[in-house]
Amino acid sequence: MTVQDQETAAQQKSDSSPLYMQIARKLIEDVRAGRYQVDQALPSERALSEQLNVSRVTARKAIDQLVEQGLVVRKRGSGNYIAPRIEQPLSNLSSFSEQLQQRGYRPGSRWLKRDIVVASADEQMSLGLSPNTKVARLERLRLADDVAMAYEVSVLPATVVPDPAAVGDSLYRYLERAGKAPVRALQHIRAMNASAELARQLDVPEGQAVLFITRIAYLENGTAVELTHSYCRSDHYDFVAEMRRS
Repeated sequence: MTVQDQETAAQQKSDSSPLYMQIARKLIEDVRAGRYQVDQALPSERALSEQLNVSRVTARKAIDQLVEQGLVVRKRGSGNYIAPRIEQPLSNLSSFSEQLQQRGYRPGSRWLKRDIVVASADEQMSLGLSPNTKVARLERLRLADDVAMAYEVSVLPATVVPDPAAVGDSLYRYLERAGKAPVRALQHIRAMNASAELARQLDVPEGQAVLFITRIAYLENGTAVELTHSYCRSDHYDFVAEMRRS
């Protein structure tokens, strides 16, 4: 047993909480302290139980706590791995795919719907559209290394996206090819609790806090070209802003 393990054992003796919770807290501390890197495998349940001299059931329950908090991802037949976490600077206008690629993750989308529909009243107002104007509505899950990070609904004028099925993993890459790439955006962020359906889509417990982000993006001439509502897992997403004193 290492000195660190001996210290952990001493702490466990003085802690009245369930043993699996004590172990989970120690593992969480290790993850947040950077002792495990993204995509690094945790010790197996057997190795953890032998290392800490606890049952495999206790070790499994401890790891379950990390999974529930979004710190660890289970990969069937492979093991338990440290989950990716995304930092998004608030000052940069970039796509989800660009953000992930810059940080070494593999972006992906799981498409739920891609339709041409009549814009709702809210969509008309946000995009400055006339009544009965048609829009492309894109609904999908955004993935990082196959882990669901966000549920996203994007709405764009049908004149900009006449064929929603032609949009690939990166909407902004599609817009660049079409000569309709936005140059600025207004973004509003607030916290909310996941509904049962949203929790199912994001694979999180119902009621867990998520970040609800509304973005309206504009062309250089001031025309609104994109309205996107994103529901981001708060256990995987950080927003970073640099502020200066004037």
